[in-house]
Amino acid sequence: MQAFIKGNKKKMTYKKAPLCPHCGQEMKKWKVPIASTWPNEFFYVCFNDECPYFVEGWKRIWEQQATHASYRCRLDPDTGKFLPLPVWSYDALKDDIIE
Repeated sequence: MQAFIKGNKKKMTYKKAPLCPHCGQEMKKWKVPIASTWPNEFFYVCFNDECPYFVEGWKRIWEQQATHASYRCRLDPDTGKFLPLPVWSYDALKDDIIE
């Protein structure tokens, strides 16, 4: 992982896909939808259906919000921060994997 400055904004670059901090699997490059409010072109997302973050998310969201949903770990390449990406099914968002 390397950082470079683009304008006044620090941006992270990755020579190979980063690993999920929750399960150690290689994260996939995922295309951010055009209609989203995120400024990014893509995020790195863990699509491992066995990832404890994803598996435990179903229980946690049900307990907190009585909603059948979970989240996957995403990495914002512009900031280097790992954040949740909400999903409503095991297959949600998988169609937009680009690498």
